[in-house]
Amino acid sequence: MIQINLDADVRTQAGKGAARKMRKNGKIPGVLYGPKIDPVALSVNEHEFNRMLFKTKGEQVIFTLNLGDESSEREERLALIKEMQRHPVNDRIRHIDFYAISVDEKIKIEVPVTPVGKAKGVEVSGGVLELIQRTVTISCLPLAIPKEIELDVSDLDIGDALHVRDLTPPEGVEFVDAPDTTLLTVVGAAAPVVEEEEEIEEEAEEMEAEGEEETQE
Repeated sequence: MIQINLDADVRTQAGKGAARKMRKNGKIPGVLYGPKIDPVALSVNEHEFNRMLFKTKGEQVIFTLNLGDESSEREERLALIKEMQRHPVNDRIRHIDFYAISVDEKIKIEVPVTPVGKAKGVEVSGGVLELIQRTVTISCLPLAIPKEIELDVSDLDIGDALHVRDLTPPEGVEFVDAPDTTLLTVVGAAAPVVEEEEEIEEEAEEMEAEGEEETQE
């Protein structure tokens, strides 16, 4: 788990026009909300935020938001990213939802699952590893959030599967998903679809014969 400080300016203007102007000035509009606070409209520096995303490369990040403005003293708030909205064409971040947390209160969050090892059913039997679910939902304290949950697939043969009940949670972590939730499975490789040349030739001959009959008539 990575912790990062980030300045966040409280904003008073709302609406599409204000958001558009904000983005033009290098700011990303956002909101901070949670179970024990009133929602706070804010903005963060686009360049700084994108640089942070590049450095963390998809890892879970706990933000210490330095919340305030030039005319007031800043207040620190711990938060996670709940959602990011991106532009459908240029992929530029358009809005960020921050979720307020406390270090001593458990939260529910999705973390990625990562297969490790080489499945016997793939290496020996020529099967295919199918990832059914790319994340699992866990419950833990914020500082105990793992980067990922590893799935050891080494012993899986064709027809085998891994479920949530098969996993051992890291210390301080509980799985929220149903125990029988399937995460991945090994299936047999699909047989290639091959057109029968003989059938094609027969159809061609029949069409040619029909054409000759029509010509003779």
